[in-house]
Amino acid sequence: MDPVKQFADERKERLASFAQDGEFRALSQRWLEASMRKKYVYNFDWLGRPIIQYPQDMWAVQELIWTVKPDLVIETGIAHGGSLILSASVLAMLDYCEAMEKGVSLDPRATRRRVIGIDIDIREHNRKAIEAHPLAPMLTLIQGSSIAPETVTKVKDAARGYQKVMVFLDSMHTHAHVLEELKAYAPMTSKGSYCVVFDSFVEDMPADLFPDRPWSPGDNPKTALHEYLKTHPEFAIDKSIEGKLLVSVCADGFLKRVG
Repeated sequence: MDPVKQFADERKERLASFAQDGEFRALSQRWLEASMRKKYVYNFDWLGRPIIQYPQDMWAVQELIWTVKPDLVIETGIAHGGSLILSASVLAMLDYCEAMEKGVSLDPRATRRRVIGIDIDIREHNRKAIEAHPLAPMLTLIQGSSIAPETVTKVKDAARGYQKVMVFLDSMHTHAHVLEELKAYAPMTSKGSYCVVFDSFVEDMPADLFPDRPWSPGDNPKTALHEYLKTHPEFAIDKSIEGKLLVSVCADGFLKRVG
């Protein structure tokens, strides 16, 4: 047998077994809860910038970007900027590999691929650090509420002309806010690409896990995305990604545009 196909088949079989392994899945869920209580997610950097994401979700992001090869990534929620740098770094590698395949030199300053980051409050120390990063030329930072009409207009203007677009929603995690973000940004997702809704796992966690936050079970990104999907059949939940991660904050949150 072709060893490449054999490896792929073995992986497919292994992942299928995960779906049937209730004990393993429950253990992963318990670990996710325990690690959130210990603020595990705050422990990581990406190329020098703090990134408030689980390593499993970071891995999923790079796989998605590499597979879809978008020209533009739109992200709501900036914080320390690590997620912007993650997206930009994979886009930069895409540019480099494409240049190598064509046998041409790459001028990083001439890249068209970009990441747009939106946040209601880009703190000055974070802005300075992000703008000083070597990948800063690939970033467009927009300050303002992600669902404010003027902010959405700025994003649409900045996104004009891009054909392959991917969206990551990771700002305020209440049902109402995420639903409005989906209405504003999901339509910008290109067919075959993804709109990823972060922190949808809140719905599956104990209520006391978020005592100082305005979101909770019953009012969170997962309830919002399921509400959105009722009237938007052009999106489908890609369970295969979450199914191989097992530990992920994006429960039902990997939305693939299929129509």
